[in-house]
Amino acid sequence: MIKNYLVNNAHRYASKWLVLGIDVFLIIFAFVLSYLIRFNLTLNFDIDKLLIQLPIVATIAIISFLITGSYKGVVRHTGVRDVYNIFNAVCLSSIISIFMVIGNREFGLIDSFTIPLSIIITHSLIGFIALTAARYVFKTLYFNVVKKFKLTKNVLIYGAGESGILTYNAMTNQTSSSSRVIGYIDDDLKKVGKNINGIPVYSKQDLSEYFIANRDVSEIIVSINNVESSKLRELVESLVEFPVKVKIVPPVESWINGELKVSQIKQVQIEDLLNRVPIDIKKSKISEELKEKVVMVTGGAGSIGSEIVRQIANYDYKSLIVIDQAESALYDLQQELKQNGFHNFIPIVADIRDKNRMNTFFQEYKPTTVFHAAAYKHVPLMEYNSYEAIKINVIGTKIVVDLALAHNVEKFVFVSTDKAVNPTNVMGATKRIAEMYISSMQQENKTKFITTRFGNVLGSNGSVIPLFKKQIEKGGPLTVTHKDITRYFMTIPEASQLVLEAGAMGQGGEIFIFDMGESVKIFDLAKNMIRLSGLKYPEDIDIKVTGLRPGEKLYEELLANGENTLPTYHKKILIGKTRELDYSLVRSKIDELCVSNMFFNGNTVALMKEIVPEYVSNNSDLCEFDKKERNTVKNKEDKKILQS
Repeated sequence: MIKNYLVNNAHRYASKWLVLGIDVFLIIFAFVLSYLIRFNLTLNFDIDKLLIQLPIVATIAIISFLITGSYKGVVRHTGVRDVYNIFNAVCLSSIISIFMVIGNREFGLIDSFTIPLSIIITHSLIGFIALTAARYVFKTLYFNVVKKFKLTKNVLIYGAGESGILTYNAMTNQTSSSSRVIGYIDDDLKKVGKNINGIPVYSKQDLSEYFIANRDVSEIIVSINNVESSKLRELVESLVEFPVKVKIVPPVESWINGELKVSQIKQVQIEDLLNRVPIDIKKSKISEELKEKVVMVTGGAGSIGSEIVRQIANYDYKSLIVIDQAESALYDLQQELKQNGFHNFIPIVADIRDKNRMNTFFQEYKPTTVFHAAAYKHVPLMEYNSYEAIKINVIGTKIVVDLALAHNVEKFVFVSTDKAVNPTNVMGATKRIAEMYISSMQQENKTKFITTRFGNVLGSNGSVIPLFKKQIEKGGPLTVTHKDITRYFMTIPEASQLVLEAGAMGQGGEIFIFDMGESVKIFDLAKNMIRLSGLKYPEDIDIKVTGLRPGEKLYEELLANGENTLPTYHKKILIGKTRELDYSLVRSKIDELCVSNMFFNGNTVALMKEIVPEYVSNNSDLCEFDKKERNTVKNKEDKKILQS
């Protein structure tokens, strides 16, 4: 019953008038104690005079407390500022008392109100100590008795520095918090074994499953500032091995008004465990590039396209045209932009393959910059749906490119993929052909055509991380196509920011390649996601190797054979120096591919392999075309030998 009462009423604050009453009582008690100390703990003083003085001392105390407002502080959150207010109140009370005693001596206003100066000084000291101690006693009782009944988890803070202490303060000052900090972890041996705010500091070597189980630890919060991202990743990776939730405190510059809020302490995400440095662009040229421009984004409701739209919406553009055939996704984006206060955008449900309709948009809105993100991207699906892949990725791109030229668009930025490099699948081959067509149209020297090329995007539609999350929710197993398969990753906001930056710096004809750091082993990614869910591999959830899918590579590449890179002013954006193309031949072959696909005339996959000689299918039924081509080449060589 007592427990339920404490839990139900723990969130309530004590009335300020109750606090005032307790403070006055403590002042009266301190005054009596001062007399006892003055007379060597005996009653050898005039008690009648004391009884006359007590109401006057209490009244002076009330006036002092009301003037300074010392009684208004929340007792459970007592801090330095509250102690300062108490000190002011006690000093004011003493000054008033001294003046009243002196005045009474001179004018004899109040009979028997003659207090020795030593008692006033002693009373001030005892009163200050009593008021301060009472608050800290109540605060300690709250956190160690009352709050104990409602606690559900014990927490360790990794980092006993300034950031760790601020994290502790933020958590203890959070009224609704159901966490109790039971210790700090720190690598500094000088701190280990000591206490901070009464909380012990342990070393990292103390951390073990037994240590965590023995102390019933539910969470470890990493709170370290000014640490290299690689070291932070290694630390977090070592902590997720334990059966606890691992959370991380954001950098100081991300704190709200310089103050940490408990809501900002987030659970570690899989992005935090990838071997990559977060990308941040400073002194960007995007703002200048988009100022007063009419911007069109195709595929604007997709993973990358929608983030490009969100980021463009923060700049001073003239108008923003968002085109996508996915009605629901476009509607959701429209509502999101409206709620965020953006109104000068135009959402359009349309198919980029509809040349006549797209032409009306170019005529009506006259875009100055186009970001082309519309595409089919799923490798296994496109492998045996080459008609659709060519129709959207090649023909659709060709239509938008041609319209951009016809309507004098200043810049055209194409969102490509690392799968276009030495492609092993239909999707990658179509994106490479689109790159080649864009390069050939750059020769017109009208519109500045720019291509951006990067790898997998964390959390995008159909990517591996959302798939793993769904599989974990269902209890597993997680499916990985090969134990050694690796991929490059970056976040959606990073990829979109780099696309915008590349578009701003591009002068036409460049293929911008994004430095995505080290590639990530998907099998390790799966294990880390299991750990982040508080589960163990393989005891709780297993990982099943299913075999490579049609057209899938073990390792992705950002540069094709014979390609090199040149640096730009941003270290994460490089310019790919591609091999020279016979542009007239490329254009005629691409035209042939488009016509063949439109009328189902001939084998389009074989034609794609002619256009992109490095396109060699992998783990697919389409490998037979590579065998036929090799046989054809061999027969030609044999004929030459016989003729000679």
